[in-house]
Formats: sequence, C-alpha cells, structure tokens
Amino acid sequence: MALTTTSYAILSLLAVRPWTTYELKQQMDRSLRAMWPRAGSVLYDEPKKLVEHGLAVSRAEFTGRRRSTVYEITEAGRQTLREWLDVPGAGPVLEFEGLLKVAFADHGDLDQLRANLARIRAEAEIRMAAVADRMAEFEQTGGPYPDRLPVIALSARFLREQNELLLRWVQWAEQETAHWTGTTPETGARVPPDAFSDSV
Repeated sequence: MALTTTSYAILSLLAVRPWTTYELKQQMDRSLRAMWPRAGSVLYDEPKKLVEHGLAVSRAEFTGRRRSTVYEITEAGRQTLREWLDVPGAGPVLEFEGLLKVAFADHGDLDQLRANLARIRAEAEIRMAAVADRMAEFEQTGGPYPDRLPVIALSARFLREQNELLLRWVQWAEQETAHWTGTTPETGARVPPDAFSDSV
C-alpha cells in the first residue's frame, strides 16, 4: 500500500517525538491544519498503517486505568521520511467554498453575495488573530519546539501572508461591491477598475 501525503505528515510529527493518537490529532490541529487539513478519523487510522509498514512502533501506556497507544517512529520510518523530502512537493491546491460562491454570485442576488463576503471577512479576521497569537508565542518563547523554529518560521510566514492576502482581498471586494445594486451588469454590477491590472 502506497503512503499518502497524510501518512508522511504523521510520520513527520512522529520524527519530532512519540505521540498518542489523541496528541497527534491535537498537534495536527495546532501545526498542520492550515496547510494539510484532514478529518480526525483519518488521523486515528494513519498511525496504525505506519506500524503495518514498519515505519512506526506502538506501545500501550496507562494513566490509572485509562489505556493509551503511543506511536514512535522507527529508523526505517526516518529513512522513508528523508526519501520523501528528496522528492519535490506538489504546489498548493485551493479549496475555498466561499470563493466559489463569489465566482457564481451572478446566479443569486446581491444580499447573498454581501453575506458571503461578510462571512469570508469574519473567518479571515479569526484566522489573522490566531496567526498573530501563534507568531507572538514563537517570538516570545520559541513555542513548544524551539529547536525547530528556523523551519517553523518559513511556513509560519507563508501562513501569515496568506491570511493577510485573504483579508486584503475580501476588504477590497466588499468595498467594490458596496456600490453595486445587483450581481450582473444589467442589475448594477460593475467591473472594478483595478481588477485586471498590476496596479493593485
């Protein structure tokens, strides 16, 4: 069975330290969700597959009567991870339902478009606040893995700029559509003067 990018994401986390599946899910939410979002159920199955491939081992630990399974990377897992890092990664793929609704807003009405833009802005503001908190944590304390901070900084900067772009774009879109009376040229939509130029 071929490993997926999610397999390698889990393997990468196991290269940092051993984790329970619960901790893996928490760490995925904390550090990888913005760049590789996956359902929690997938994250509970993936470590078992890594064990089947000999890339990780598992052991039971108990806290009182509560049993947890802890996963740890093997040397074969580290080698597989190094080989994966040799292969250029695929570029970004945008999955953005709100933007899809903007792209086809001419099949609805202006209130729907404006409500959709408002939801996008609210989400962008939440993301900006979360990124600002995380950046402040990294700057002040180095975060939970200060020895990894140089590479963390590279992806963190990308995520901050991505969120800044989203917020800039939605503010621009709201400003442009504030003067519209509909979503088509016939009902009052207008092409923004700077939409297709490099002057933005």
